[in-house]
Amino acid sequence: MNDPRFEAFFTGPAREYLIRAIDLALEEDGPDLTSQAVFAPDDRLAARIVAKQDSLVAGLPILPLVLERMGDAARCEVAFSAADGDAVADRTVVAAITGPAVTLLKAERVMLNFLCHLSGIANRVRQATAALGGGRTRLLDTRKTLPGLRYPEKYAVLVGGGVNHRKNLAEMLMFKDNHIDRAGGIPQAMAALRKAYQGRMDKMPPVEIECRTLEEVGQAVAERPARIMLDNMDMETMRKALSMVPQGIETEVSGGVDLAALASIATLGADFVSVGRITHSAPSADFSMLLKETTAP
Repeated sequence: MNDPRFEAFFTGPAREYLIRAIDLALEEDGPDLTSQAVFAPDDRLAARIVAKQDSLVAGLPILPLVLERMGDAARCEVAFSAADGDAVADRTVVAAITGPAVTLLKAERVMLNFLCHLSGIANRVRQATAALGGGRTRLLDTRKTLPGLRYPEKYAVLVGGGVNHRKNLAEMLMFKDNHIDRAGGIPQAMAALRKAYQGRMDKMPPVEIECRTLEEVGQAVAERPARIMLDNMDMETMRKALSMVPQGIETEVSGGVDLAALASIATLGADFVSVGRITHSAPSADFSMLLKETTAP
């Protein structure tokens, strides 16, 4: 499946992390001794992957990658009747796969685990972006992801209509409360950062400063970071804080944000709102693989 968005996202390290996640999932399952006992090596099965609820689809291009990592892609045929980002109805067939029985039965759960998990995230993101109402404020993910699955989960956020925050600690430099408190304040923290990058400021990633109070917002504005985060503030404090931030500095609302609060937050006009729940608490979507035996070659 040639999905341009999938191929653009999963390049370089992101591709490597995805392959390692697939390999680990296959390794965790071990050999499928049951299927090996019941089916001959040349027995073949035809499989249909079916949605069992109305859902967005995310993760379909991973299916042939699973077969590839098993070393059996050449003996399998995969045909897609949906694409990532499609909204499908309950009972929709999204893919059909034909291949050796022992291969499909071992691959089944790994394929479905990825597809169900990523589609569930895409569904939750779609709900959250709908709650924002299509205005200025865009939905950001966080690093609150399952270990080893950050890149697939962040890809699912894009499929659902969200925006990726930093994928790792080096993409954006973020001063959080612990950094600020240890340095003695925002000015001191920024001074330490500039010292660390002395002579190579052009190599410094964008900086975000987390602020807990209006006083900290004022200090952060004076440092001219790329973005200021308003952390765990009430609505009125956030409103005042946003009025203090000039154009040219992005703003982000964060901290304990649930879906019910998004509509109100959207009225404030921040550039972003980051929500950990869209990844760490997204319920899995329901897809099944239905199998039937075919004539052996």
